[in-house]
Amino acid sequence: MKRIRGLALAGFTSFLVGCYTLQPTGGVVPQPGNVVGLDINDAGRAALGGAMGPAIDQVEGRLVQQTNAEYVVAVSSIRLLRGGDQVWSGEQVRIPSSYVTSVYARRFSKSRTAVLTAAAIGSIALIATKSIVGSGFLDPGPLPPDSNHTILRPRR
Repeated sequence: MKRIRGLALAGFTSFLVGCYTLQPTGGVVPQPGNVVGLDINDAGRAALGGAMGPAIDQVEGRLVQQTNAEYVVAVSSIRLLRGGDQVWSGEQVRIPSSYVTSVYARRFSKSRTAVLTAAAIGSIALIATKSIVGSGFLDPGPLPPDSNHTILRPRR
């Protein structure tokens, strides 16, 4: 019964955590407070290069404010043109709208969450059925008939 509860808990927990992806907004303006990704164009890379680095591909963070002229983003990471990410700690940056080619919003991914849930349940089921985690006691087996030694065995 404990194993079934463990499997159910693992599945439920991975579903709650879930996986999120950045998906195009399709022209819909994200609301402040939502996590967004902004693709930066060449003019933006040149203008923002001194403050954020010259090889910015995408800025990701929580949208603080958005007007027709600019986005104010509490930056959590920057994806670089040549690969790799730089982690930021929420510094607010003003990015003019003219520097942005595409806007993405973070959305729940059912397919990735399903894969994560299946992997979590499978891993726990494997551990539960294969007894990878032992009791910590080794049974020395039967004693030879001529042995006068006393071996203390743990109670079960």
